[in-house]
Amino acid sequence: MKFLVRWHMLKSSWLERVNMAPIKHGMRIFYMTTMVVSLVLCLPYMLGRNPSVEQLMSGLSKLSIIRGAAEDPKFTIPSNFQKEVRLEDVLAQASMPDKTVIITSLNEAWAANNSMIDIFLEGFHSGENITHLLRHLVIVCVDQKAYDRCVQLHPHCFQMKTSGIDFTAEKIFMTADFLKMMWRRIEFLGEVLQLGYSFIFSDGDILWLRDPFAVFSKNMDVQISTDQYRGRPFDVRNQSPNSGFLYVRSNNRTIEMYKYWYEARLRNPGKNDQHVLKAILQEQDFGSQVGVKVQFFETLYFSGFCKVSQDMRKVVTMHSNCCVGLENKLNDLRLSLDDWRLYKNTSHPVNEGNITQAPQRNLWRAPSACKNSFERLAPWAL
Repeated sequence: MKFLVRWHMLKSSWLERVNMAPIKHGMRIFYMTTMVVSLVLCLPYMLGRNPSVEQLMSGLSKLSIIRGAAEDPKFTIPSNFQKEVRLEDVLAQASMPDKTVIITSLNEAWAANNSMIDIFLEGFHSGENITHLLRHLVIVCVDQKAYDRCVQLHPHCFQMKTSGIDFTAEKIFMTADFLKMMWRRIEFLGEVLQLGYSFIFSDGDILWLRDPFAVFSKNMDVQISTDQYRGRPFDVRNQSPNSGFLYVRSNNRTIEMYKYWYEARLRNPGKNDQHVLKAILQEQDFGSQVGVKVQFFETLYFSGFCKVSQDMRKVVTMHSNCCVGLENKLNDLRLSLDDWRLYKNTSHPVNEGNITQAPQRNLWRAPSACKNSFERLAPWAL
């Protein structure tokens, strides 16, 4: 009799647990989901941001996909999940408090292992206290393989879609595909300005060595590097702008400038963005309609292989300009990075007034492989 009573009690307890298990599991999922949704909705406001309804709905959509994958082992992430990454979201995540971002572009050729993207990122780690700037870097990828490599290396990646154009391979200077890629870049940067973000755009073949914000002027709309600095930083008629490194503040003038610049390509067929920029800066209509304030950087600070800075105490960036061929650029940028490290490790500070600086030593070995690279370029590559 006692055995039957004991068996009945165990059976009732087991049935109760079996019947309650789905309910308890459902309650756990409900509470966890409620907590996560609350965090998603409240966190932006806690951080001082004011997200739009569309941004919140996008976050909830992604949350539902993640929850589905967690609950069902057979759940498959939709093929368009990656496409939900919006430019606005990436910019917001990378932005400085004043809505400034750093932007570079990347294709498959420059994204390979031990290639350009690795040297570009290494410059930040080898520079003088500029590693923190990587938090504000957005890498704009022009193809899928570049994006796949980017997400392995960096938190802020965006894939720029361009239908009908293949940007994967290395683009030789001034070829048809090169021109298409440059003009797509100008169009894209105009979109960034329209979203309210100021930016530093940097080509991927530039070494960052010091913080450029310490050198920027505070009241200019556009500040741009040059291949050969000829003095008079505000003289738009006497400079050769290099759009591979520039700082642009978002305002009505710069938004109109990028529209004007992009449309001017139609009046200047076969020319790249730099040639067209030099031309429009001298147009009377550009000055009267846009009224943008432009300043040109000295090569003493923003250096390159066209004109190498002669003072390593002041150099901010080193650009592999006046050079064609990926291997040539990689070779000379590696030389420059090694020379910079040697300078940092062997220089002893000296006092100049109230400023402590390392003594001036010119250790640059580059350009080496880049020297005369245009003349060595095979005619069939053009």
